Amino acid sequence: MAKDWTLDLPEAAQAYLHERRLDEVECIVSDLPGIARGKAVPAQKFLRQTYFHLPDSIFFQTITGDWGEAAGEEGFIERDMILKPDMSTSTAAPWTADITLQVIHDAYDRNGALIPYSPRNVLKRVVSLYHAQGWTPVVAPEMEFFLVARNLDPAKKIEPMMGRSGRPAAARQAYSMTAVDEFGPVIDDIYDFAEAQGFEIDGITQEGGAGQLEINLRHGDPVKLADEVFYFKRLIREAALRHDCFATFMAKPIAEEPGSAMHIHHSVVETDTGKNIFAGPQGGDTDAFFTFIGGLQKHLPEVIAVMAPYVNSYRRYVRDNAAPINLAWGRDNRTTGIRIPLSGPDSRRIENRLTGMDANPYLAMAVSLAAGYLGMMNDVRAEPQYRGDAYAADEEIPHDLWSALDLFDEAKEMHEVLGPEFARVYSIVKRTEYQEFLSVISPWEREHLLLNV
Repeated sequence: MAKDWTLDLPEAAQAYLHERRLDEVECIVSDLPGIARGKAVPAQKFLRQTYFHLPDSIFFQTITGDWGEAAGEEGFIERDMILKPDMSTSTAAPWTADITLQVIHDAYDRNGALIPYSPRNVLKRVVSLYHAQGWTPVVAPEMEFFLVARNLDPAKKIEPMMGRSGRPAAARQAYSMTAVDEFGPVIDDIYDFAEAQGFEIDGITQEGGAGQLEINLRHGDPVKLADEVFYFKRLIREAALRHDCFATFMAKPIAEEPGSAMHIHHSVVETDTGKNIFAGPQGGDTDAFFTFIGGLQKHLPEVIAVMAPYVNSYRRYVRDNAAPINLAWGRDNRTTGIRIPLSGPDSRRIENRLTGMDANPYLAMAVSLAAGYLGMMNDVRAEPQYRGDAYAADEEIPHDLWSALDLFDEAKEMHEVLGPEFARVYSIVKRTEYQEFLSVISPWEREHLLLNV
């Protein structure tokens, strides 16, 4: 008798399928924006296939669905990629009417080489550089997002969702348990979906915005955690739709409210010993600690275009509005772009607070780790610790996507870490997207320019 293939699935997927007949498998891969692309196939067909095909053009698409001219010398021929399943990512799709699994796939070319502009492959490339040094990078992401009223008209302002009490979600209620209770039914479904998918939530809190929540995930392997954030975005959207609201991961959905970040905590351990390289024998800070910070300070401006990938992203970097405006670092200081949380030596970590929740999680973690890696490899020393309110210091964040892309294009050393072909494709796609934005006339322009200029 053939072995039951489900016995090799993750424990949560096995539990989901227990005494159930699997109907469908969603074979997916993340594109540059972080949208799940792929195919849904009957379960029996999935069992007979070891790979499937998608055109490489999915990585040349903008967020609007248009294409950048990034295909290379051969032109836009939409060459097929080979997508192979990573069965360790198998997880339930518990919101579906039938019994469905999701499986993330890795993208290869016909010669078996990894597609260099696939976001998951970019992150794997950076992680492999750590492994070559005998290091294991560890990350812990924090996800901020808004629950908002359904919005079917792009010309209409986004509004907070209606809470359980029948009143719109209130702002400036950070850490309020009463505010969390307003979204109780949505949060219950988030917990239920996460449990069915095998994801461990470290906590849910109310943030400062109206209808803004934060979910913290446990620390672990960067690729695994990026997979979880990728899955979580869909999970949270599905939970919201069940309760007549939208979940949005826009960096700045409501002008008067703070933006949504994806803070990324980093630590690095020796692979052989498990020792945190940021802490010395007596618990003090090491050279690696300071050079990792130095790498973030030197190289994060080069990759802001990846951590803040849309025109809306730059509306989040507002002085005195819960988002960093510079690359200062400080201990237990939430006004700095780089924060050192309170912790013991074994769990010493460095938090990058610049990344927006609209970023692709694979790419955001890749560029953040790449910046720290270059700092350690090139012995880039951190600037002196900032003491006090960092909003009083000078701004160091580009004000728009085009300026950020100029910095990205000049960062040749960073390109070698991320992959030159990824850097080429990313820049072309994002500049195409920016041109698409410039072709749209905004309500502000119609209101103030139509009759006044």
